[in-house]
Amino acid sequence: MNDAKEPGEYLVISRGQWDADASPQDIQTAIDQFYDWHEDLVAKGQMRPGQRLAREARLVTRERIIDGPFAEAKEVVGGYWWILAHSLDEAARIAADNPCLAYGLSFEVRPIEGVRASAFAVTSETPAAATAPTTR
Repeated sequence: MNDAKEPGEYLVISRGQWDADASPQDIQTAIDQFYDWHEDLVAKGQMRPGQRLAREARLVTRERIIDGPFAEAKEVVGGYWWILAHSLDEAARIAADNPCLAYGLSFEVRPIEGVRASAFAVTSETPAAATAPTTR
């Protein structure tokens, strides 16, 4: 997928909520360690900065615009950033060192596709029924 010399981009989505039984001091320590870890990887060229996401949101559908937030607590998206790596496995290994994992957060790592969308390609938006094998 990626040229061996040039790393690809991987979006990391921060999910979940802090452990309810963790102290604010322990969580703050993990957050501070995250920022140190993140700044080090940005300096090394292995990550790009991301952003925290605000709590308020809007869901835009073909019918209307709805106020949010929408997700259940286990699905809450808190922020995102970018990892630069030569494979999805390498990007996941980098994300696995995130200090915030110890306090309840999880991280979805997704490769960025470098091609335009197509209605004829199987993508994450393709309905499951369209990708299921047919039986006769």
